[in-house]
Amino acid sequence: MTSKIKSKKSADPRRMLCLAGALIGLSVALGACKTAATDVATTASVPDDVRLRHPIAIQEADRSIVVFVGRGRGGLSATQRADVMYLGQTWMREGTGVISIDVPVSTPNARAAEDSLREIKSMLAAVGVPPRATTVRQYRPEDPRHMAAIRLNYPKISAVAGPCGLWPEDLGPSVHNKSYFENKPYYNFGCSNQRNLAAMIDNPSDLVQPRPETAAWAPRRAVAFDKYRKGTPTSTIYPDADKAKLSDTGK
Repeated sequence: MTSKIKSKKSADPRRMLCLAGALIGLSVALGACKTAATDVATTASVPDDVRLRHPIAIQEADRSIVVFVGRGRGGLSATQRADVMYLGQTWMREGTGVISIDVPVSTPNARAAEDSLREIKSMLAAVGVPPRATTVRQYRPEDPRHMAAIRLNYPKISAVAGPCGLWPEDLGPSVHNKSYFENKPYYNFGCSNQRNLAAMIDNPSDLVQPRPETAAWAPRRAVAFDKYRKGTPTSTIYPDADKAKLSDTGK
């Protein structure tokens, strides 16, 4: 009887060791499964929609022009005048800060640049830019080989997207390319389209909210309502509309 009790007590430590080994193995297996699930979730977090993968952001950027001035000329050319006037007109519509005018100093064309600066200020004032909305800063060019020019810039609200050209995965079949086997678009897909759309849009707020409606044209509305009451067609008839056609196809 005593020998049976001793053998049972000696078997308990071996059983405990086996149980501990089984628990360790189970925890390692569960840890490996959890790591694999995390990797899949990270890869799956990249959205398939290009509008979410390459969103268009609304932020403040600079609009600028450069006016090159030669050492022997103190005025602006016709093209330069048009550039300055256009800058002033667009500032009235979209500017969010002052117009900064950078003028070179200690350069061969410094005196000509001062004469051009006076003409630039007068042209900006002519299109409606107040004097307090401009500021003049002097600078010295870092590279003397480049012609020093007058630079005009101001901040505005703009739409941007990107950067493009990111290739985190291969395009061809590869064990490292999950989008190829899952038939999903590659990461850079649609980035250039989003970037071009952001560059072409005139008012970035149109991407966020619609513009308010303008008032109805009262004379045209009165004519349309009068025709509606009489039971006649409300559409406008253009008698000479057929004269501009180049083909009779479809008649």
